[in-house]
Amino acid sequence: MSVETREARQPWILLSPALGAVALLLFVPLVFIAVYSFWLRTATGADQVGFFLDNWAEALTDEFYRDILLNTLKIAAITTLVCALMGYPAAYFIARSKGNKAVLLLLLMLPFWISYIIRTMSWINILGVSGAVNWLLTGLGIVSEPVQMLYNETTVILGLVHFLLPFMVLNVFVSLDGIDTTLEDAANSLGATKWQAFLQVTLPLSLPGLAAGGLLCFVLGAGTYITPLVLGGPTDAMFANLVFEAIITQLNWPLGSALSLMLLAVLGALVLIYNRYLGMAQLMKGLG
Repeated sequence: MSVETREARQPWILLSPALGAVALLLFVPLVFIAVYSFWLRTATGADQVGFFLDNWAEALTDEFYRDILLNTLKIAAITTLVCALMGYPAAYFIARSKGNKAVLLLLLMLPFWISYIIRTMSWINILGVSGAVNWLLTGLGIVSEPVQMLYNETTVILGLVHFLLPFMVLNVFVSLDGIDTTLEDAANSLGATKWQAFLQVTLPLSLPGLAAGGLLCFVLGAGTYITPLVLGGPTDAMFANLVFEAIITQLNWPLGSALSLMLLAVLGALVLIYNRYLGMAQLMKGLG
């Protein structure tokens, strides 16, 4: 074996454990799900092995699934926008802080040490009929009886923002922290105000991090089911809740597999569109 061939194979040899783990834990289960989606659940509850398109026909033609999918994308988009509006100032503050940057980052990471389910359910104690907000409102005499603030689309978005905001802040912070602050000083020395220097220098250079955070928040938000399950009402289900309902409640694995692949295809298409117009190179630049 020549030296050139050995050097060409060396990266693949080093990557083989990681690639093997990805293939075993991701692609192999995905193949099983794809095969399952073409099976058929019979009236007796047993799965009929074969190649049937009934599950896909139901998933693609039923307006119920289409409306839930569109609502899921809408909620994910609103959540991403709110995370961007709230996360960018926080990330900018952390990136420009002097002396306490590590403490601020530690505080930002603290929510990850608490279970996502516990963080979501904590909103029940905050916004519930007997929660802290209603206790305060009734105690101050602002309202005469508790206000129903839970189990609607607004609380679902609130819970998702609570969950996803640290991801946005971290991505934007990494991008802002890599910007040379002397560029802003140079803009100021040339007559630009601080606001003009931010708009024309800092903001454009930080857009890759903002885009990376937006993509991450959108995909994670569209694929969640815990938040709408805990904080949403009967009409606020997201598409992942349909997958959960089909597989766990109805034990209809073939239909649930088809629905999960449908959601995966839609989110994958959105990632490809992002790659087409923004480029994964810019994404990696924002993360690096």
